[in-house]
Amino acid sequence: MLIQPTLEQLYAMRLNGMAEAFRQQLEDPAASELAFEERFALLVQSQWTWKQGRALTRRLALAKLKQPACLEDIDFRHPRGLERARWMSLAHESAWVRRKQNVVLVGPTGVGKSFLACALAQRACRDGFNALYTRAPQLFRDLQAARAEGSLSRLLAKLARIDALVVDDFALAPMSELERRDFLDICDDRYRLRSTVLTSQLPTDRWHGPVGDPTVADSILDRMVHNAHRFELRGESLRKVHGRAELAAAEGERS
Repeated sequence: MLIQPTLEQLYAMRLNGMAEAFRQQLEDPAASELAFEERFALLVQSQWTWKQGRALTRRLALAKLKQPACLEDIDFRHPRGLERARWMSLAHESAWVRRKQNVVLVGPTGVGKSFLACALAQRACRDGFNALYTRAPQLFRDLQAARAEGSLSRLLAKLARIDALVVDDFALAPMSELERRDFLDICDDRYRLRSTVLTSQLPTDRWHGPVGDPTVADSILDRMVHNAHRFELRGESLRKVHGRAELAAAEGERS
């Protein structure tokens, strides 16, 4: 049997997972005891796993998540008003993305809004959806640059295709007329078609101030908030809590 040419052909066809599994079978004496159908099924499964892993890596790279957050690392013990059952029901198999629903996370700085938003987006990537993280100030800068370059329509079309769009730090600063109009366009493009996560330090009933125009603010709230899963977080900053814990641990080691 010409093993090396077979491996080279598998790699040439980009069947890397199958090639590696074939190589492992050749090195494992127990594999020879399996029927042809079983060995072939293992090769196909390895190729499938390899391909899925590559696709996930690509989706995570394109998502540009602020931090490597995942659902398994969420701390539900910290008293911040995050209900485990409700959150996990929402996140299970990215149900909110499948149903084209939005998520709004509001609360003071440090309670983990960005982490939670990134965890939802990361899970969406794991479940086969594409995602994108951006901070509201950066989003508006990108829109402004695209308008100057004549590529605004292309950028808006790209954003409209994102399954799970995370806009962090929304309503932190007053919005200009162009920013209001562009964000409303994003809301219109995504309404009932795609899912969005908004995080803000301000409660939603105070968003009218930063948005500026009452009519536009009502339109944004109507499309992004009124039918969203809302989480109003509270409590002490997790950064302070973790900082005290690290200091206490360091002092314990010195004593």
